[in-house]
Amino acid sequence: MRTNAQEADFPLIYCPLESAIHPRSRRIEAQAEEWVRDSGMCASERETAWVVATHSTDFYARFAPVADDERLLATSLWVYFGFAFDDARCDNGPLSSRPAEFNVLAGLVQRAVEAPSADDRGERYVRPLQDIVGRFRSFGTPAQVRRFVAAHRAWLSGVAWQIGNQASGRMPDLDEFLAMRLLAAGGEPTFAMLELATGLEVPGNELHRPAVRALTEMAILVAALDNDRHSLRKEMSRGHTDQNIYSVLMHHRGMAVAEAVEEANRIRDRVLVRFMALHDRVRPTAGVELASYLQGLRHGIRGNAEWGLQVPRYVSLGRVPDPMEAAPLAWAEEPSDAAPEPVPGAPTVAWWWDRDLA
Repeated sequence: MRTNAQEADFPLIYCPLESAIHPRSRRIEAQAEEWVRDSGMCASERETAWVVATHSTDFYARFAPVADDERLLATSLWVYFGFAFDDARCDNGPLSSRPAEFNVLAGLVQRAVEAPSADDRGERYVRPLQDIVGRFRSFGTPAQVRRFVAAHRAWLSGVAWQIGNQASGRMPDLDEFLAMRLLAAGGEPTFAMLELATGLEVPGNELHRPAVRALTEMAILVAALDNDRHSLRKEMSRGHTDQNIYSVLMHHRGMAVAEAVEEANRIRDRVLVRFMALHDRVRPTAGVELASYLQGLRHGIRGNAEWGLQVPRYVSLGRVPDPMEAAPLAWAEEPSDAAPEPVPGAPTVAWWWDRDLA
């Protein structure tokens, strides 16, 4: 579906959550960029430049501002890997419309996460990924590492779902899109790394509570919808306008770009308002570990929005990424939709509004 992003007047982002960043993020980012250049996962100087321009350390330094340097470096390396793999093997690469071939690759990559002895079979992303997960094993608990492994599998399953739709020329409706985006956006492994970054393992009976799971999914979706917003113009400039919140609304509801932007913003804000209300109910009784995790969800939502408004990955439209600018950011004072009911037409996420969540 072809759209004209210039027709959309993007509203200010509503995000009254705390802003924070790791005090040594720039120094750690220099180490991460050296690793990217030496890792072998980039096929060209241009590809390397765009991966470095994701400023993934700046990104994750906002999720985990209190992490030890070693832990922040390792977790940010996975973010660099994730963006590189997504660009070359998922969104725009030769496998982006070949689900059978992608599934073979996904199996190989996932096994590399699970088994440090797995053969790379000539796939350039495997050894760098094994190095990253090896770092996780060196300082993470078995439960933390296992949670990341499961989250990584969830991400790849969502990408496979998205590629299957792409291959068949199928546009998911809103309900299916939200379920798919919760996985394909990469939020599962990104937020699973919070425990690895802080070193605090949330007890299973707390982490797996329905309310905490709902908060995690809401944080993932808000960030994913913000990323759809940030990337729309870039995708337009590259002719990649397949499955995002705007194309879904335009296709199934007959909306123009401007209408889709307004509706997507309302959906996003309604979810964030619910996140804040449920968070405030869960946080007072949370133990130290869960409280740290919940704070990480808050930092992640805000940090992702801040990063996305400035990072060259989204704001640079040319062949070469522009420098990242720390420009002053303006925020909406009120949500565009604060209704206390579930998002209409989205039963897959309606349970987030259940009154008896605990």
